[in-house]
Amino acid sequence: MAPEVARDKTSFMLQAKSLGFPVSNISKRSFFMAQTMLRIFAAAFALAAICVMATSSQSIILLGITFKAQYNYSSAMRFLLVTDAILCAFSVLSVIFVYRLSRSESDIKNCFYLFLHDMVIMVLAISGCAAATTVGYIGKYGEEKMGWLALCNRVGKFCNQMTISLVLSYLAFFSYFALAVMSSNEVMYQANA
Repeated sequence: MAPEVARDKTSFMLQAKSLGFPVSNISKRSFFMAQTMLRIFAAAFALAAICVMATSSQSIILLGITFKAQYNYSSAMRFLLVTDAILCAFSVLSVIFVYRLSRSESDIKNCFYLFLHDMVIMVLAISGCAAATTVGYIGKYGEEKMGWLALCNRVGKFCNQMTISLVLSYLAFFSYFALAVMSSNEVMYQANA
């Protein structure tokens, strides 16, 4: 039964194309509009994460000694900042590419490059988020077996700001996850057309 449904759907798409219905223009326009909006959201989330992370710091005094917590003391947090900056920059550049792609006749090669771009940025984003999540978890809960103490009970404001930054970075990742799914669907559609 499933092959019949697929065949019926394919024949319907071919009939719609051959009759010249405006459905394809609407779906093409909505595809590029969704692509553009998700890329803008990803850039905005990444930029907001960068701003929150770069401005987060807190000083405390323990036994007369001043300790300062900043994002740049952790290599994982610096890595997340760099991945967010790359994600933001490539999102802006890809908006330009998507705009040019929407104005021209899109072929499978350009759709595949867009898919490849989305996959690379998505993997980069999740690697930065995973590294920062690991360090954040240890900072919040510690690791008794290794002798690492939790720090968030002492620098709560800093940890809250880093959590907000991490959530924004995950939102940027999920935007690129949706973009990768959409791009792969478009590549499959172009390959079957």
